[in-house]
Amino acid sequence: MRFTKMHGLGNDYVYVNCFQEKVPDPAKTAIIVSDRHRGIGADGLILICPSNVADVKMQMFNADGSQAQMCGNGIRCVAKYAYEHNLTKSKPPSLTIETGRGVLTLGLEINKNNKVEKVCVNMGQPILEPSKVPVLLEGDSIVEAAIDVRNQRMLMTCVSMGNPHAVFFTDDLDSINIEKVGHIIENHELFPERINAHFVRVNSRNDFTMITWERGSGVTLACGTGACACCVAAVLTERSDRNVTAHLPGGDLQIEWSQKDNCVYMTGPATEVFTGVWPEDNAN
Repeated sequence: MRFTKMHGLGNDYVYVNCFQEKVPDPAKTAIIVSDRHRGIGADGLILICPSNVADVKMQMFNADGSQAQMCGNGIRCVAKYAYEHNLTKSKPPSLTIETGRGVLTLGLEINKNNKVEKVCVNMGQPILEPSKVPVLLEGDSIVEAAIDVRNQRMLMTCVSMGNPHAVFFTDDLDSINIEKVGHIIENHELFPERINAHFVRVNSRNDFTMITWERGSGVTLACGTGACACCVAAVLTERSDRNVTAHLPGGDLQIEWSQKDNCVYMTGPATEVFTGVWPEDNAN
């Protein structure tokens, strides 16, 4: 199986071109290749497949083999790969990708060597209705609702960007032990499909710093959909404006929650690390 290792701000995945390759059991393959000691090492596996409704289709599997609807950092890498490997039918500098969130449109920043450096993704409108996040609480939206974590009451704001997020604001980000609380929040009884957990320190009206526990993968250096959800949560709680810089452990993203169309736009880099061949004997 030929593969390409790519990352968006350190949020790394193994990418397989399914125009050429076949992956019979992607859930099992995701677990094997994601192992950072015995595999390639990644936050998961992303398949780049043919689509009847877009340039390409993206299917993603977390490091634990669970399938996810969407990945903001992953989709930027899919766009880079699709453009640079001539898989697109659209005219640059834009293309479309079919995801579990629907068909998303992406704008490409292409350098003089015809390589993609940055990608702007229209992530669609945020979903706030509790049953669609999903979170087992009542109301039109979940904004600073109480949740008990390790005998401590915390306030969360819940947003879906095609996948579920719980956002917690704090003035002391360094005091958060994300490895301890992340797993508990992900598997809390309030979240029937589990959830991504983010802790955010707002630095100004246009700037915040965040750390992430990603559903099915654990601590990650970046989460694109999470950064979008944190922007939405910051606006809903009147902590920030709609256009912000999100500082993640792996780097920065530009996020805008547009008032014109209610869509969230995310801009950031995509980086190819290496290519290789995964031996057939290793798949079992």
